[in-house]
Amino acid sequence: MDAIDKLLSKWQPTALSLLRFIAGLLLFQYGVAKLLKFPAGTMFEKVELFSLIGAAGTLELVLGGLLMIGLFSRIVAFILSGEMAFAYFIGHFPKGFFPLFNNGTAAILFCFACLYLATAGGGPYSIDEMRKK
Repeated sequence: MDAIDKLLSKWQPTALSLLRFIAGLLLFQYGVAKLLKFPAGTMFEKVELFSLIGAAGTLELVLGGLLMIGLFSRIVAFILSGEMAFAYFIGHFPKGFFPLFNNGTAAILFCFACLYLATAGGGPYSIDEMRKK
């Protein structure tokens, strides 16, 4: 292993926790926008709670919050990965094959980031890790 690999691999557990937190925060913001209508002026202003997008917002708000703090990280990330795959194939794929044109890039990225988190866990800076001790 060369010096740069050694240096960077030392930070892998911290980067995992940071990835988990940021993914949760970004999903949480979508839930806040869809359900709490904040910030004003988003494309989600007319979303109703008892709709498909309202259900997605509920998942993003609750599970995004759990992902941020690292509680039940694996199962939460797995559910969110599935939600993002569903969102892509229901909301984006019908608009065209290429994610660049159907605006599905974020959904794909969230899907695979959450799938990784489901396999890797929440990292050392998570409530899951604290509960082990």
